[in-house]
Amino acid sequence: MRKNTTIKKLTVMAALTAAALIIFIIEAQAPLPIAVPGVKLGLANTVTLFALFYGSGSGRSGVRLTAADAFMILICRIILGAVLTGRPAAIIYSFAGGVLAFLAQAVMRKLVTNNQMWACGAVGAVFHNIGQIAAAIIITKTPAIAAYLPVLAIAGVFTGALTGLAAQLTLKRLSL
Repeated sequence: MRKNTTIKKLTVMAALTAAALIIFIIEAQAPLPIAVPGVKLGLANTVTLFALFYGSGSGRSGVRLTAADAFMILICRIILGAVLTGRPAAIIYSFAGGVLAFLAQAVMRKLVTNNQMWACGAVGAVFHNIGQIAAAIIITKTPAIAAYLPVLAIAGVFTGALTGLAAQLTLKRLSL
């Protein structure tokens, strides 16, 4: 890879990490006004999905991000988000949910087109909930927590489809 291409790629990755981090911090400070504990939009996943699909076409940017690049953006956002929001213990839940969601979305990426990112977002959100519930069960040694998974999964389908649609529209709007 040429030096200029590497610099462009790192710049794009840094900008996407910063965007995801800002979105994450804002969302952490303004929870949804609904009566379902633990449900949030997960808007930072919009950036992860965008990165996963970014550069897959022949866009103007000249930069192609790989799944590994998108994964690094996610990991940086999780670590920095936990530190900057003052909740370092939350890194376990974010990591478990984020990695499982990312793996599901990476598989879905191979099965869907850029016009079906909403489906990728929905699947990712459900797997994110599975990862977080699994982490909670392991940490608390309380298997009964799994009973809450259907509620989170239903909410996850809707919120994930919304974030996936946001990423899809952003990618289309930027013509990348």
